Formats: sequence, structure tokens, C-alpha cells
Amino acid sequence: RIGLTLRDQYGVPSTKQVLGKGITGFLKENKVQPDIPEDLTNLMRKALHVRKHINANKKDVHNKRALQLTENKVRRLVKYYHDSGRLAPDWTYSPETAEILIS
Repeated sequence: RIGLTLRDQYGVPSTKQVLGKGITGFLKENKVQPDIPEDLTNLMRKALHVRKHINANKKDVHNKRALQLTENKVRRLVKYYHDSGRLAPDWTYSPETAEILIS
């Protein structure tokens, strides 16, 4: 979202050209990096949206499968971030905690 704002409102075509590094590197350098990585947050947001849709439409089997696939992506990404040290080792994904974090 930061890159989109810089591009759309301030006319900065590439933050890498201006800063000499990407946005994530810049945030990490200034110690304002979010606790949960952005791609994981986006996947959790998508899973919550599909889960709400399924609660309203119980017979939608195609989106039930989409929810399974999305939550599996979240779990794989959590495992990757555990191994790389970007997430705390005791952090686990559950729809309830995701709803609290995203809201």
C-alpha cells in the first residue's frame, strides 16, 4: 500500500530507485516493519472473506475448496516464516486469531 500511495499521490515511479532499496528493506532498517508479513496478512484477509461468504452460502462447494486451498497457503507460509525467523515460533494460524488481527 505504501508503494501505491507513493506512485499515485506523489508520482514516485519506483521506491527502489529513490531509496536504493525496496520498501521492506527500508522499513526493516528503520525498525517499523510489521509483526506479520504483508503477504501473510493478505492471505489471511482473503481466507476471512471467503469464510464469511461460506457462512452466508452453505452450499457453495467451490468456495469451500477455495477456502481449503487458501488456508493451506497460509499454513505453508507460516511454516516458511517460522523457519526463516520472521514469525515467533509459537505463532499459529487459526481463523479466530486471524479475525482479531485483521480487524
